[in-house]
Amino acid sequence: MLRPIATLTGYSLHTLDNHDIGECRDFLFDDRSWVVRYMVARTSRWMVGREVLISPVFLDAPDWGGGRFPVRMSREQIENSPPLEEHSPVSRTYEIKYHQYYALPYYWIGSYLWGAYPDPAGVVHPVSEPLPEPPGEVEEGHLRSTREIEGYRIETLNGEVGHVDDFLVDDQTWALRYLVVDTRNWLPGRKVLVSPRWITAVRWTREAVEVDLDSDALRRSPPFDPSKPVDRAYETALHDHYERPGYWE
Repeated sequence: MLRPIATLTGYSLHTLDNHDIGECRDFLFDDRSWVVRYMVARTSRWMVGREVLISPVFLDAPDWGGGRFPVRMSREQIENSPPLEEHSPVSRTYEIKYHQYYALPYYWIGSYLWGAYPDPAGVVHPVSEPLPEPPGEVEEGHLRSTREIEGYRIETLNGEVGHVDDFLVDDQTWALRYLVVDTRNWLPGRKVLVSPRWITAVRWTREAVEVDLDSDALRRSPPFDPSKPVDRAYETALHDHYERPGYWE
């Protein structure tokens, strides 16, 4: 099912040993595959407000009504996890330490969204042996904050149409399936969806997302109603409108 990612911000986090450790603050996604790799959690007083990363591998289905995420980790595991450097980007070197600490397979090695697996459910059992160093040189990471990109302008083939307002995330694979585009300055009161597959470039320095879409086609696209779930019939109509294949095909 697709969920607005902004609604998950502020959810409390509850560990295996019955501790509330803080709350969800942000998400980091891979800007090549558009998949959420980590939740950024702001811990409570027991860790002096420290921020930690939690892989979706360790997240159980949340209590949507109660606003709480069960986390399949203990408080001690989280306390002893590799510390984040405040205000610094998450490097691939840090990710290697993180995966080695939790004995998780590297998601960037393999042909699926999660390395050797299509979704985090395949990674629930840690590897039996300590992870070796990844082969070859350590590449730069490609992690971006969902909060960072909110507000970025959407630029079509023939003009600007609005800005990024939110994302719809697949609660099974943690793939970001759509950007929610607010067009209030162009189409008052209307929101539309844009697939990351239709993005041609993200201009980080000038805060703009370029899409391979015509502004008129976007104007006539099926409207997005945040109060209604996005089902496959809506997705099919959306992709048919743009004459683009669905990600599920």
